[in-house]
Amino acid sequence: MSAAYQQAPSREDFAALLEESFRTSEISEGSVVKGKVVAIEKDVAVIDIGAKTEGRVALKEFAGPNRDQTINVGDEVEVYVERIENALGEAVISRDKARREESWVKLEKAFEAQERVNGVIFNQVKGGYTVDLDGAVAFLPRSQVDIRPVRDVTPLMGVAQPFQILKMDRRRGNIVVSRRTVLEESRAEQRSELVANLEEGQVIDGVVKNITEYGAFVDLGGIDGLLHVTDMAWRRVNHPSEVVNIGQTVKVKIIKINHDTHRISLGIKQLLADPWEGIAARYPVGAKLKGRVTNITDYGAFVELEPGIEGLIHVSEMSWTKKNVHPGKIISTSQEVEVVILEVDPVKRRISLGLKQTLQNPWEAFAEKHPVGSVVEGEVKNKTEFGLFIGLENDVDGMVHLSDLDWNRPGEQVIDEFKKGDMVRAQVLDVDVEKERISLGIKQLAGDPFADAGEIKKGQIVTCEVLEVKDGGLEVKIVDTDLSTFIKRNELARDRADQRPERFAPGEKLDARVTQFDRKARRVTVSIKALEVAEEKEAMAQYGSTDSGASLGDILGAALKARTDKK
Repeated sequence: MSAAYQQAPSREDFAALLEESFRTSEISEGSVVKGKVVAIEKDVAVIDIGAKTEGRVALKEFAGPNRDQTINVGDEVEVYVERIENALGEAVISRDKARREESWVKLEKAFEAQERVNGVIFNQVKGGYTVDLDGAVAFLPRSQVDIRPVRDVTPLMGVAQPFQILKMDRRRGNIVVSRRTVLEESRAEQRSELVANLEEGQVIDGVVKNITEYGAFVDLGGIDGLLHVTDMAWRRVNHPSEVVNIGQTVKVKIIKINHDTHRISLGIKQLLADPWEGIAARYPVGAKLKGRVTNITDYGAFVELEPGIEGLIHVSEMSWTKKNVHPGKIISTSQEVEVVILEVDPVKRRISLGLKQTLQNPWEAFAEKHPVGSVVEGEVKNKTEFGLFIGLENDVDGMVHLSDLDWNRPGEQVIDEFKKGDMVRAQVLDVDVEKERISLGIKQLAGDPFADAGEIKKGQIVTCEVLEVKDGGLEVKIVDTDLSTFIKRNELARDRADQRPERFAPGEKLDARVTQFDRKARRVTVSIKALEVAEEKEAMAQYGSTDSGASLGDILGAALKARTDKK
């Protein structure tokens, strides 16, 4: 029988063919469809997707992190249709792409809802790791692995765990996830629950987890509290390791809880008696006692008087004589020293101590041993614009002011005669213990020439000895006294022609009239001219009557002879 006369298909066969035709027409490239495994050949699975031909999928596409790769004939699977038919007449399909498409849809919904997703870390790449999110591959930055840096991620690989999607870009196929965010949220929830069960003032046990320079972190059973170094003991603690060790179980008191930040402050010393209670009675002002130096600073030194009680020796209370010296040059750490209680402030928890007060004030000792008027000897320590500093016993200095160097000459001139290191004698003029000052005088050792000058008065005639001849006049000394003065050129004679200093010679004696004598101002001046004028007036009064017929020369001659006879 010819083909033209072949039997037509039955109604049932036609319906099956029609359904298959519709099914085939529904399949399009770029879509995900269901297929049936019809055979397994070596490393591929043959899958019928309802098209005219079958497609092949590598078995490795059915495997993956945390997924079973077993597949059997008859299993129904979803695949992605890349091409309905290739050159060989087979469909090009992919199990991986099908799973990826499905995962992206789910992940986008989770990202929008800010929900966590499950994934598996399966490989390490530059800067982080790759995570399989049920077919979609995401990037896990190294900084997002854990709350603290993790050296070895091996235990975390291949383990299904939750992640938070930080960023998604479907066009570029990029997904960035974080494990750290999930841990922080979980930890925050746990902390909130734990903090809610704690109260300030509560005493609990904890385990020292970590030690830093400023304190120790104590695990209170899932939440950490800070035990600050200042709350470890009443005494000074230089480093927390002096009190606690890592792994040690300690009993602590909750000092403060910040419910917003979940920070908990702990204390150990608060469980002990406060040593500052009744401190004023135990350490009265003026009491002398011993202590150990615990710390030295630029401004002083701390001394432990008992465990938990320290006092400060300010640098100004270190030494009577060593000023502007670092405390470390006077005492040393761990040294036992004797101190005096200067002040106690229980409110501010401060005790002021004195070290120099344990020794006698050297200015008081000097005043007792060397009263005003006594003579001392010392070395010239320094020369200044206002005098000399003389080193005395017990490291104290005395000062000789410029005005106390010489009775007759200005101090600015006399000070040049002294050199640093010279040994000098001086008289004690005054001792001010409170201001720590000792006033000395050098000129006082020679006596005051004005005090010893006797009853010299203005107008008195005195005999002077020429000490030095100068262009401007004569430096003279009044005979029988220690008074020296200067006779100016215009006071050397009444006549201008005789006002020449060179007329006189050192050692020559001459008479002059006292024109000024002021003990208080310590000033004396004499004049030859004044003497000659006075003698002339006196001669005129005595010999100068108009009836005598004597000339002026005769009168002056008689006056001069009379003065010579008096001598």
